[in-house]
Amino acid sequence: MRPETILTVFLSLFFLELVWEQLLLWLNLHRARSARNDPPALALEIWGSRDYLRAIDYSRSKTYLAVVSSLASSTLVLVLVLSGWLGGLESWVSKLAVGPIIQGLLYVYLIGLIFWVVSLPITIYGQFVIEARYGFNRMTWKLFILDGLKGLLVSLVLMTPLLAAVFLLIRASSLWWLWGFLLFSAFQLVMIVLYPKVIAPLFNRFTPMEEGPLRDKVLSLAEQLEFKTRGIYLMDGSKRSRHSNAYFSGLGRAKRIVLFDTLVQRFEEDEVAAVLAHEIGHQKLGHILKRLALSLPTGLLGFWIVSLLLNYPPFFEAFGFADPSPQAALVLIMFVSGPFTFYLKPLFSWWSRRHEFQADNFVQSRTPYGGAFQAALKRLGKDNLSNPAPHPLFSFYHHSHPTIPERIRALNALEIQTAS
Repeated sequence: MRPETILTVFLSLFFLELVWEQLLLWLNLHRARSARNDPPALALEIWGSRDYLRAIDYSRSKTYLAVVSSLASSTLVLVLVLSGWLGGLESWVSKLAVGPIIQGLLYVYLIGLIFWVVSLPITIYGQFVIEARYGFNRMTWKLFILDGLKGLLVSLVLMTPLLAAVFLLIRASSLWWLWGFLLFSAFQLVMIVLYPKVIAPLFNRFTPMEEGPLRDKVLSLAEQLEFKTRGIYLMDGSKRSRHSNAYFSGLGRAKRIVLFDTLVQRFEEDEVAAVLAHEIGHQKLGHILKRLALSLPTGLLGFWIVSLLLNYPPFFEAFGFADPSPQAALVLIMFVSGPFTFYLKPLFSWWSRRHEFQADNFVQSRTPYGGAFQAALKRLGKDNLSNPAPHPLFSFYHHSHPTIPERIRALNALEIQTAS
């Protein structure tokens, strides 16, 4: 296939994805405008008239920002591809008086830096304007800068040796894609174990939950559900945001329960236990392992595709590169993977929503907290101003979680079915 044909195919799929994404965003905005004047009865029951309108307006603000973000990133991709800067920057880096591994790292990091600079104003506006306008932001500029510096440092420390190892493998073995996949898979597993102990504490403070009724209730629930944990911790999420949540992290004996301090402060004890039971449900139903099992063959396929592309010069010529190189292949995969795979997104979204319904059912059928869980869902929707009425097509394509009204209706149906 000629380079021109490859570029034409990419641009066609790129614009198809862009138009589709923009269509969904504008459909969601139109839905928000119509839902503002005609609120569903269940949504009014959950949010109340005042917070329902605030939730609609919050959703509209975030959607407008998503429109700008999508257009900005797409424009940047087009500029880099059509101007030849992708290949030009790689050619400039290759002339630096450093080894090929360092050249590859510099190129990947420079591309990442360009996208970070473009996205930074959008991130700042979202955090310090939209989140602040609706009373969620508690982050200071100092904390924002420190988080950015820490995140950059952690990324460099973790990714530099990993990418360097892959670049070395490419030059050392024809089966580099297999060894590279095994290396990345091992890295993912190690990070699952190390993240809660080493990385997460760099950004938040985790304190063991004090003795008391809530701790006893949570431990009793974990014991009842045969969920082994190394401890229950409170996370100071309130220093950044008023949003609340709960999760568990780690694998095997390293699992730990983490509750946002905002969750503990504003929710009843039974509601906290119910939210936690939902998270435990994901683990007991094998959702985490299923997602990990899916990511492994997907990752292997990705490495294999990169190995094929490295032996296909027309692909690199289409995007302005003089010759194939490991760093060019990595960057191009990041560029083209979206347009070539965006139609798969609703399948993964549907799978995730299915898991959420199953974990909800787990709480209802396996614990005494079914009623408390419904109350917790309503409080989460109201407190977090989650979108009460997204456009069905937007939700089908993007949402990894069902809407709060959908979850409440499903739980009510399960309760009726169980009673009958």
